[in-house]
Amino acid sequence: MQAVTITQITAPELETLIENSIKKVLSTQQAEQPNETDRWFDLNELCQYHPDKPSKPTVYGWVNARTIPVHKGCKKLRFLKSEIDNWLSQGRKKTLAETASEAEEYCKKKGVKAI
Repeated sequence: MQAVTITQITAPELETLIENSIKKVLSTQQAEQPNETDRWFDLNELCQYHPDKPSKPTVYGWVNARTIPVHKGCKKLRFLKSEIDNWLSQGRKKTLAETASEAEEYCKKKGVKAI
């Protein structure tokens, strides 16, 4: 059995303890909830959302080449905002030095002498 310690606290101290506990619970709940709910874009909304404002034929080309994340349903294209954001953030082109370094690493793994 654990020992119980009883202490006397004043009303302001009790108020502060309760206030801090409530703040702690609220901050934990806010951290667990996403700031923005994920949403679906249709083709027109995607064209407006994309920073380059591509035309519909351009997006159809990306879909055909399988370069953009897309969901198809009832003959309509649907795009999930989180997937589009992730796809846009991965669009950075590698530098020549990065590409050369990757090629060297690949050749080392395969036991091939690099040119």
